[in-house]
Amino acid sequence: MVRGLRQRMVGLRVDVTPLRTSRDFRLLFVAGSVFYLGAMVSYVALPYQIYQLTGSNFAVGAIGLVEVVPLVVFGLYGGALADHVDRRKMLVATGVAQAGLTAVLLVNATLSEPQIWVIYLVAALLSVAQSLQRPSREALIPRVVRHHELPAAVSLSSLGMQIGMLTGPAIGGLLLTSAGISWAYALDVVALVVATVLFTALRSYPPTDVSTPPSVAGIVEGIRYAAGRKDLLGTYVIDMVAMFMAMPTVLFPAFAGDVLDEPAMLGLLYTAGGIGTLAATLTSGWTARFPHHGRAVVISAAAWGAAVGLAGLSPNAWVAVFFFSVAGAADMISGIFRSTIWHQTIPDEKRGRLAGIEMLSYSLGPLGGQVRAGLVADLTSVRASIVSGGILCVVGVTATGTALREFWRYDSRTDEHATRERDVRAARNLL
Repeated sequence: MVRGLRQRMVGLRVDVTPLRTSRDFRLLFVAGSVFYLGAMVSYVALPYQIYQLTGSNFAVGAIGLVEVVPLVVFGLYGGALADHVDRRKMLVATGVAQAGLTAVLLVNATLSEPQIWVIYLVAALLSVAQSLQRPSREALIPRVVRHHELPAAVSLSSLGMQIGMLTGPAIGGLLLTSAGISWAYALDVVALVVATVLFTALRSYPPTDVSTPPSVAGIVEGIRYAAGRKDLLGTYVIDMVAMFMAMPTVLFPAFAGDVLDEPAMLGLLYTAGGIGTLAATLTSGWTARFPHHGRAVVISAAAWGAAVGLAGLSPNAWVAVFFFSVAGAADMISGIFRSTIWHQTIPDEKRGRLAGIEMLSYSLGPLGGQVRAGLVADLTSVRASIVSGGILCVVGVTATGTALREFWRYDSRTDEHATRERDVRAARNLL
């Protein structure tokens, strides 16, 4: 019995094979960890600074409004570029741009009267740079590891992200209360510079022979391909519904300070999701052996909403941290299965454009959710906004999963697109 239990525990551990077999995956892993550490420090500092300057939850949520148009336009265009240019060059160029823009936030924070319009403008421009970069970064993963290693690569990529997301908010919270907002932005600038230097060490990844120059027609072709596949459509819609209905992060400053009367716990509230996602990632070995990816996404997305709703009812910050951790774990499981579907079934010549669409699907939901949460909180209360969002998430995800029966029945062993990609990569003797 003990031996069997030990074997099952070993089977839960995250598979680190891609880190051993691929130099470029190691670079992407380290760069991503550093990148997200800095990004999450700014993620805490930006809403905190706006709330301090305005005292308005809606003003904090309005960050999403200024980011949404650049995200849509340049996310799609960045995906088309990722299919036509050297993806390493895209990572380097956009990394330099993000470091420069974050430096502007740093300078603004040092002023005696920081300008709110500068924060919104830079947030919009950062959205442009990030939207151009992310499709190329995501589209690189299938190029640097073997096809059968993709589930492990997805989990490890998530682990690198969670290392940054777990430590970043805690560091950001400490810097905000002890050193000041400018130090938080300064740390992000350093992290962006380090990540960009690591990107320069990657091998060149030029486009395939069948790539075409970026064009509206090419973008439309990618959208039609995504919409025509119910398995892909399910990954987009489920996540957008879940995030739009139950994205409480924008309310954390008010929730910690005004509702729970524990402002010192703000950093832990931001970190809670990272704790759950890290735990889910470290025990993600089972995901490579579970072929029913569609139902895993639906169930975990509904669990995210339920946990967020319960967090909103919490009597104190520690209970809230627990439920937000559970929510983070559920969201991570959903993300692992969604990413595996994408990486294992999409042809490389379309991978950039589809990565752009994917970025929109998991970015538009949270951005819209921030606006919804802030508006509902100002109209009712912070607690009502969080709880109602969780309830609406469970209802919306359940209804969407019921409507998309093909997605619910997705099986990675028999899906025609997953089978085709396995055969294509084997025939080309690709990684």
